[in-house]
Amino acid sequence: MKFSIVTPSYNQARFLDAAMTSVLSQSGELEYVVMDGGSTDGSVSIIERHASRLAHWQSERDGGQYDAITRGFAKTTGDVMAWINSDDAYVPGTFTTVAEIFAQFPEVQWLTTTAQIRWDSEGRIARVLNVPGYSRDAFFAGEHLPLGRNFSVGWIQQESTFWRRSLWERAGAQIGAGYPLAGDFELWARFFKHAELYAVEVPLGGFRFHGDQKTGGDRADYMLEAEQALLVHGGARPGAFAQWKRRHRFAMRAAKVIRHNRHSGKWEMKSVNV
Repeated sequence: MKFSIVTPSYNQARFLDAAMTSVLSQSGELEYVVMDGGSTDGSVSIIERHASRLAHWQSERDGGQYDAITRGFAKTTGDVMAWINSDDAYVPGTFTTVAEIFAQFPEVQWLTTTAQIRWDSEGRIARVLNVPGYSRDAFFAGEHLPLGRNFSVGWIQQESTFWRRSLWERAGAQIGAGYPLAGDFELWARFFKHAELYAVEVPLGGFRFHGDQKTGGDRADYMLEAEQALLVHGGARPGAFAQWKRRHRFAMRAAKVIRHNRHSGKWEMKSVNV
């Protein structure tokens, strides 16, 4: 099972080596593409140090993060796809876990985690958020969009999400068109039209908080774009009614969670309510 991973980057030399190392240190067949947007901070030197292990890399002006990701994926052929931003990182053993689950469960088209890591600026685990699970119904009800004070069971963590190439192609094989900030959220909406999201109860990757991310400084604009994507794809506007239903136990959603059986050494599928 070949992994196709893309890293978009622009002037993130401080974190880039750690992000790339978290990919290149994984086990299994890897096709790794780094799409740099013409950095001037030493990023190119970092990429060049790893160049012999890359399927492709370039450093030139692009149309933004999601344009770079889409064009990067177009240069790949692997069975399992994901992107990791240049300031984020995977945990050791992630690809082994993902490959085992995709091999054991053919029905799993995309996969994420219930244990979401938050790295600090120095690469230490500062927090782990636990999400009970995910479902199509919950997503389109707005329950994975923490907008304002509306109820949310948690984000889908991009840094921990992997999918089969067949799903990517069915969903349009592109990301970010019309959504320069919330392209990931809009992609999830398209994925959900084709397949349910499964979650494994181990960490896979993490988001690094350092204050300069688009989803940090532009959080309000990101939220508005994500809400627009939700509505465009037939979802409901997040509101107090969904929270009221949850409080009264009328909004439970069935989700599929994957757990490791320490006795058999295999992964097991469980149904949970979220």
